Amino acid sequence: MPAPDRMLTYLQQATMLIRATPGRSGHILELDTKTCTELLVAGDLHGRVAHFQVIIKTADLAENPTRHVVFQELIHGKFRYPKGGDKSHQVVDLFAALKIQFPKQVHYIPGNHELAQWTNRPVLKGNENVNVLFQEGVTEAYGKEWGPKIYAAYLELFQALPVVVRAPNRVLVSHSLPSNRALPSFDPERLQADTLDPADLQPNGAVHSLLWGRDTARETVMAFLEKMDADLLVSGHIACEEGYRTPHDRQLILDCAENPGGFVMFPTRRRMTLADMLLCVRII
Repeated sequence: MPAPDRMLTYLQQATMLIRATPGRSGHILELDTKTCTELLVAGDLHGRVAHFQVIIKTADLAENPTRHVVFQELIHGKFRYPKGGDKSHQVVDLFAALKIQFPKQVHYIPGNHELAQWTNRPVLKGNENVNVLFQEGVTEAYGKEWGPKIYAAYLELFQALPVVVRAPNRVLVSHSLPSNRALPSFDPERLQADTLDPADLQPNGAVHSLLWGRDTARETVMAFLEKMDADLLVSGHIACEEGYRTPHDRQLILDCAENPGGFVMFPTRRRMTLADMLLCVRII
């Protein structure tokens, strides 16, 4: 890990670059075919540093300047420091350094865990509050003086992230989608705001429903894609024993939190069917 003062600078620089990413409109990122000919999308990582490294090696961004990478849900993992703090912030640190190196090619969309961390809504797993463990891990890594400053920088970075990415070929990348019950009131225009309304972050709000929903019914996904003006959905949020899952012909779910882990790397200059996408799935 870098020195705490340097890490703080990295996080602050990465946050500025996230906000300045070309194609950014509010909290929606639109990629174009001139600068993005291929897109790699990873499943939920949850602190898996080794999987992050495999993905970056596969992407080989320096040799492929029109290849982009989208990460999702990096935090709240099962790896611990000696005193019990969560190590998953390390993957955010790696992302920040990578964003600085490849500011136009590297992207990160939040999951429900990032939303829970920045809005301070506890997430419980067993008898553990993973929000608290994440904060404790940051302090354990960077010390009592720098830990709180770096933790605040993580929250700023989470708030700056785009919540969806649109590929040029009408493939939508989102951590999840609103449930059938929440979808009628879901308004995509709420995502266009530079500063999100607090109501959008609460249950039934636009961002909350987008990141917490677990509805994979084809009818719901089709209605969501129509609202988002897209044809295919690449998402995460749901555990997949094989690293990926296809509930139907309009959705590919990816999961990198365990072994095996799944990601997809697909061309963006032609329309894709789910069968096409499956040929592009890779397993760690």
